[in-house]
Formats: sequence, structure tokens, C-alpha cells
Amino acid sequence: MTEYGRGEGSEPWHPEDPSYGNGGWEGQQADAGQQSPYGGQPQHYPQQPQQQYDNGGWDDGRQAAYGQAQQQYQQHDGQYDQHQQYGQHQQQYGQQYDQQHQQQYDQQAYQGQPQQSYDENGNGWATGTQAQMPYPADPSDPYGQQAAAYGAGQQDYYGSPDAYPPPEPPGRRRAEPEPQIDWDPGPDQGEHAFFAGDDDSEDDSDDPKGGRGDRRGRGDKGGKKRRSGCACLVVLLVFGGGTAGVAYFGYQYYQNRFGAAPDYAGDGTSQMVTVQVPKGAGGYAIGRLLKDAGVVKSVDAFVSAQEQNPKGKAIQAGAYLLKKEMSAESAVVMMLDPKSQNNVQVIPGIRNIAVYKRIDEKLDLASGTTKKTAEKKYKSLGLPSWANDNDDIKDPLEGFLYPGTYPAAKGMKPETVLKEMVTQAAETYGKYDLEAKAKALKLDSPLQVITVASLVEAEGKTEDDYRKMAEVVYNRLNLANPETYGLLQFDSTFNYLKNESDIRISESEIKSNKDPYNTYTNKGLPPGPIDNPGDVALKAALNPTDDGWYYFVATDGLKTTEFAKTHAEFLRLKDKFDASTGS
Repeated sequence: MTEYGRGEGSEPWHPEDPSYGNGGWEGQQADAGQQSPYGGQPQHYPQQPQQQYDNGGWDDGRQAAYGQAQQQYQQHDGQYDQHQQYGQHQQQYGQQYDQQHQQQYDQQAYQGQPQQSYDENGNGWATGTQAQMPYPADPSDPYGQQAAAYGAGQQDYYGSPDAYPPPEPPGRRRAEPEPQIDWDPGPDQGEHAFFAGDDDSEDDSDDPKGGRGDRRGRGDKGGKKRRSGCACLVVLLVFGGGTAGVAYFGYQYYQNRFGAAPDYAGDGTSQMVTVQVPKGAGGYAIGRLLKDAGVVKSVDAFVSAQEQNPKGKAIQAGAYLLKKEMSAESAVVMMLDPKSQNNVQVIPGIRNIAVYKRIDEKLDLASGTTKKTAEKKYKSLGLPSWANDNDDIKDPLEGFLYPGTYPAAKGMKPETVLKEMVTQAAETYGKYDLEAKAKALKLDSPLQVITVASLVEAEGKTEDDYRKMAEVVYNRLNLANPETYGLLQFDSTFNYLKNESDIRISESEIKSNKDPYNTYTNKGLPPGPIDNPGDVALKAALNPTDDGWYYFVATDGLKTTEFAKTHAEFLRLKDKFDASTGS
């Protein structure tokens, strides 16, 4: 086998070549002792085991061995360094080849094998013939040792469509094409394929009719690619969209920093909505609630309107009945209007019976509904464990509907409103150590502390006299005091049991009523609170004065309360009261 593949062999050397005329393979082998044309040394070619070629390639040597043998031949100094001489004798070789071929072939180990000729039309080697070597095989050439295998008459696999094409004869060799680079976008260097059009309808796949190395690269056909109009349109859209985005965000930035906040115009639609504002909510929190309910268009607009209104900060927690899509200014004004407030306000000193009535009105319930709910469900509303500690208490929730403003909109349940009030009372009372305070004040339970606070709230007229009023209570509760001997004698407790507020009570009526809440006929405190005391009254009950007060009289009948330490001083205050009222 030659370096050119399984062809007809290489052309014979020029007659001046030392190896020329040795009679083919036998002559060269016999002349092994003379100098080799491959480097001046004798060449010895021991017999190598034959290798078979099948449809899958060479069995042992593989295609790589062939490439290595060819490279080694190119490295010999004796032959391949004389390419110029080889080119001069190439024409003569073609004329003498036919005469030498048969003689050399008969003298080799390939005797008896059919010849193979190369079709100059490009169809490859003719089937059924064998090539012969005009020079001794190189020991490193795995294909040069396989003479016996090819003499066995086996099938020529180069004739199959799956075989690699044989190398061209020396006279027809062409330079290897430059390798294609897949990422090369074509004639326009650096241009992305997305922006280049292709006039050819063919894809980049290999041509099935072409031989090895006939793979077409991108841009080989059709000339310079044309730019796609669609791609240019996409570019315009991208840049246009980017410009629009920058303009939009720039406008938004300007509006947020310098422009007016989005706002509705007018007093709103006819659709009403209830908004519940929790305790401690500031302007932004309220604005968020209104925006979520569809009342105002933006939080910033509401905050700005609230700050511009002189009374804007007076908006308190509670439920508000508002219109949808109102201007922020209109929303602030409406929230300040008591008519729009769906709330129940518990003022300090108010009795539960009045609170129940207000809840019924706000929730649009029948009169007495909330009172019945309180009687049935008071245990589930969150009272402290020390509340309702005796059976004489008229209302377990008295003193536990803590003063404040609570949402009470139509559709709510009365127990929901009551529970929020009771929860607020329990949290506030929990801030004080009422059990310890009760012992320090010589009271029996925390409930009695609340009861004293309710008495202070009911009898006091101003904040200045609350502490004096608390001292009067504690001094009278002392059974050993020389003035009352344990009787409180408060009109407020009698009015509570009567559900009245009349300051003119006859002595006969007082003495005839033995109800536990009548402090004229019963010593000590009433069974429970008589109203819902506020913070001022509670703090006064926990910190009374120590001046020796036992009596007090509202000398003008309303606002002015005067205190006395003895019964004689009390009688003088009573005469003053009678004179002011004309009784």
C-alpha cells in the first residue's frame, strides 16, 4: 500500500534515481544493501500481520495510523525534500507508468490479484484491482505491511458509499481548504446573524452529494447577506420603547418630587363605604385605608389635605361613613363631621345602659338588643378574672366599657363592639398592679379600686377635686371615723340603682330603700362600679390626697364643689347650696 491510498501506486522515479530500474518490489528488496533513497541507510521491512478493512474502518491501525505514516514519509530527507525534482519527473512518470506497472506487479507478493486502475474522471479506484508500491514500505506505515491481506481477493470497501474517498494521485492533489469557523457570521465581520438576511434558501447542512471536505460554510453562496427589514424594525422598536420608558419614568420621577399628588375632584359619588380607622393610626395609615376603600385617589393627596386643614389632626379612631372617589379635601372635611362617624363614643362617667342604647342606634338594632347580648355573653367578652366577684352586681360589664371611640357601623354585631371596649379596659387596668394597690388602700379586691374610681368620676366636677373626692371615699370607709362611721351617703349610688340622675332625693325615699347600691342605708362600697371611669379618675383613686376631707357639696348645684372636714362645716356648705338653688 502506498502513501496515496489503495490506488495504482506512485509514479516510478526518474532513471537517474538510484532506485530506478530495480525491477519493482523484487529489485528494491534485493538491493536492500545499497543506500536507501530515504536517508542513506538500508531499509528492512519485516513481515507484518495483515490488517483488514471493513465498513467500520481499519481494524487495528485505524485512520489515525494512516495519517501518522504519511507524516513520517514527509519527514524523510531522502525523498520529500526533493519535491522540485519530483515535479520535473512527474510527466515522464505518467508516460512510463503503464510499462513499469505490469512488470513490477508480477514480481510482488500481490501475484494472482486483479489490477485496480484509477478513473481519471473522478470516480475513484476501479473495483477488483490492487495497487503496488514502487518503493519499499516504511516500517512505521501500518498500511504498508498489508500486502497479503489485499491479495486475498476481498471486497473493495472503497467502492461503498460509506467509505472515505481515496486521496488524489500526486498530479491531482490540491491544497487542503482552510477550516471553516462556525461562529463566523459571514462576509460582514462582527455582524450578528439576526441582522443579516440570506438570499439562499439552502441551509448550512453538508451537501449529501459532496465528498469529504465539501462542507459549505456560512456565506459561501449568494454573496453578501442583505440586512433584514424586519430586524431593523425590531431595532427601531427596541430603541423607541427604551426612549418611551425613559420618558415615562422621568415623568413619574418629576411628579413624585415636584408634581401634585393624584386626586379626585368633587364630593364623590353616591356610593357609600364604611372605613374603620384603628387606634394610633396616623395620616399615612388613614390615607392608605381610604385609598384601598376607593375613597381617595392617593395617600399623598390625603396627607396633604389633612395637613392643610387646621383641624385635620383631630381625626380619631373609629368608623366613618364616606363616599367613593372623593377629593382628599372633601374626605378630610367629612371625617371631621360627627354625622359621618359610624362610631360609639364612650365618655368618662357614662353608664352601661346609655352605651347599650347608642350601640343599638348605630347598628340599627331594636332597642334593648345590646343589653340582652351583654347579659348573655359577658363571660366571653374578655373580662379580667377578678371582675364580677359577687352576686349583687347589677351589670357585670359596668366599669369595663372603657371610655373611647369605637367603630359601630351597620352590619356589625353588638358583641363585636362590646368586646373591643372590654378588651381596651382590661389592657388599661393591666398596666397597674391593682391587687397590690388594693391592699395598700385597705380595699378587698381590684374591683373595689375600679368602684372607687367610678364614684370619683360620678361625684367630681373638675380634675382638681378628683383626688380630694377619693380621700373623702377612703376616710368614710373607715368604720372608726367619727363623722360617718362607715357610711358613704353618696347620691350617685342611689341614682344608679334607680337609673336616674336626680340630685333631689327625699330623706324618706332614701331611708326606705335597702338596695345594696344605696350607700345611705348600707355601709361600705356598693357591689360594683356605677359607671365607666376614665384615666383621671382612676389615677386619683390610686393617689388620693391626705388632708382630712370627709364632706363635699356642689354649692352652685353644677360646677363648683367645696370640701369640709367636719359636720359643722358641711352644714354651712349645705346652706350655701340651698341659697344658690332657691330651695
